[in-house]
Amino acid sequence: PAPQAAVHEQYIAAGCADCWSQTQGTAAGATAGGGGWRFDWIVPGGADAPLSTAALPEALERLDRRGSPPPDDRQATVLRQPAAAPRPGLRLTVESGLPWAGYLGLQMTLHRTGRSALPAGSVGWLALVELLPEGSEGSPVARTLVRSVAGPLPLDSLRNGRGLSHLRALRWPETARPERLQARGWIEAADGRMLAVAADRCR
Repeated sequence: PAPQAAVHEQYIAAGCADCWSQTQGTAAGATAGGGGWRFDWIVPGGADAPLSTAALPEALERLDRRGSPPPDDRQATVLRQPAAAPRPGLRLTVESGLPWAGYLGLQMTLHRTGRSALPAGSVGWLALVELLPEGSEGSPVARTLVRSVAGPLPLDSLRNGRGLSHLRALRWPETARPERLQARGWIEAADGRMLAVAADRCR
């Protein structure tokens, strides 16, 4: 997808195994044939919740930034964001290294070559997502499961004609398959909107 393409996020409570196995209303279904970025988040619940091994505390934090309550154990929360306005002169790239001892090195680079500026309070985020094919892990639809995140990463020092980079090492959980991991990064406004998203094209 393009950096400013629409973003579709699905938040599933760790206690809602049925939400994981449904197709109706999923973020994956919402973007089928229409392009756009997809993110599937598992929101923490009880330790014995069926999806607890894939839950991330950062999912709750992101929901809070989006101004949305957490999902319950009966229905997932789907947030749809239309395509963002292009910002000429700003270019976001994400790269990753080779897996090592359960870690993957991720680098986000933001270049500014024009007059475009980011809204006040904008920050960067890096993430490892696992690209799950349709029919895998008990899901009838393809998913982009968020496995690990790093942020917020400050962008205040971005200057015209110069690049700004952040390098982080992210660990993936034992339940993830490294060959299905993809590095992603995004610029997030103060209200939680994703202004631009990029992925490591090599994965």
